[in-house]
Amino acid sequence: MKNIVILISGSGSNMAAIVQAAQREQWRERLNAGVAAVISNRADATGLALAQGAATQVVDHRSYATRELFDAALQQAIDVHAPSLVVLAGFMRILTPGFVQHYAARLINIHPSLLPAFTGLNTHQRALDAGCTVAGASVHRVTSELDHGEILAQAVVPVLAGDTAESLAARVLTQEHIIYPQVIARLLQAAKA
Repeated sequence: MKNIVILISGSGSNMAAIVQAAQREQWRERLNAGVAAVISNRADATGLALAQGAATQVVDHRSYATRELFDAALQQAIDVHAPSLVVLAGFMRILTPGFVQHYAARLINIHPSLLPAFTGLNTHQRALDAGCTVAGASVHRVTSELDHGEILAQAVVPVLAGDTAESLAARVLTQEHIIYPQVIARLLQAAKA
């Protein structure tokens, strides 16, 4: 079976969408894949309660003196599950180059903008401030340069008159829940071939 490990920091809505997709018969039978674990860097991440049978674990970044020590502990927790994919789903930590290299070609992220525009934080407000007429989300491979990996899929939503960062974020999030499981399934299918 191909294992997926999902990393979260908060509410875990994208993680929940992936877990639900992975529980469908087509994933289990056609892709021979499932979510093995959900790991958070925060004990108070409400998404841990949405893991629906996957193992959960907390590796609290505040317990480690350096980013490298945290990433080493996180890597150890992930590797127990021998993942085919490591999926960042609202994981709010910048990862070290060594960590990224360890999971090269197996580490993906979703970002709430149409990359390469608006890397980093506050993407929705930045899109509104720039006068964008569309916004969206991008699934991409993780590299050591923040939000600059190969784009695997994008979803576009219109920016509406009167939009706030919150209303735009909510509309983008609905698309994230669609494209992220699709990309994961496609990558797992390609790995099967």
